[in-house]
Amino acid sequence: MRRDSIFYKLFQQSPSLLFELLTNPPINAELYRFDSVAVKEPKFEIDGVFLPPENEGTGVVYFCEVQFQKAESAVLGSPQVEQLSKTDEQLYERVFAESSLYFYRNRARFSDWQAIIIYPSRSMEQTDIHPHRGLLNSEQIHRVYLDELGDIRQLPIWIALMVLTTLDDELAPQEARYLVERSSVEQPETANKAIIELVTTIMVYKFERLSRKEVESMLGITLKETRVYREIKEEGREEGREAEARSLIVRQLTKRVGELPQQVRERIESLSLEQLENLGEALLDFTSMADLQAWLSTQ
Repeated sequence: MRRDSIFYKLFQQSPSLLFELLTNPPINAELYRFDSVAVKEPKFEIDGVFLPPENEGTGVVYFCEVQFQKAESAVLGSPQVEQLSKTDEQLYERVFAESSLYFYRNRARFSDWQAIIIYPSRSMEQTDIHPHRGLLNSEQIHRVYLDELGDIRQLPIWIALMVLTTLDDELAPQEARYLVERSSVEQPETANKAIIELVTTIMVYKFERLSRKEVESMLGITLKETRVYREIKEEGREEGREAEARSLIVRQLTKRVGELPQQVRERIESLSLEQLENLGEALLDFTSMADLQAWLSTQ
């Protein structure tokens, strides 16, 4: 389950969600911006960064890490660059090094830094924490264990979405449906749509083998109303355009240069839609199989 993408979407949709996990959130939490940053020499990728508003002078920068597996650390990443670290037993070493270096490089912009590490449970935490006891027991580092936040139905709905990612397959469907129904009652239309899409995304990732109708039935909604379904539908249209273009070009080539050998057909099957469009223009100048094979050799 790609929880890194899910948490990225959660924080992107509602940056102030992070501060609902803290006992003493900043008073301007609603103004914070969620971003991704890079630190060079050495190169670090810090994806879960919450930046204070620039027009209010120096402020506190918050770093966030989501750790869900002992075998690998899921770094909060964008859909384009999903980064997995294999050093889960050095998670705190990495997080503190990244945070300190970024703060050092940007000292003029920030007055302080804090870090929030989110775990599904205490069992996922790094084993050897003794070297970091000072920081871990300070007000600067916040460890959040989602299974200790309480009944999912009693939590604020955005935090409940975080907890939904941790539930087992037997319990998740009924709680997901409850959150969808609750959102339709409590949330304004825009927020309700965003929550439904996030619930859908979580359940699609959690139950990858289910059909669209099965997921619809599970949640009591119609997936065609969500962005997830629209994206899937668009992918289907793209595949349909490619299949149609491929079939048309094979027919045109057969008329121009004769029956296509199996090897040539397989090569055409591997072409992208853009390459097929280019082939559609180029074939108008073909007079023999040699012309086609020469064109394919350039691709």
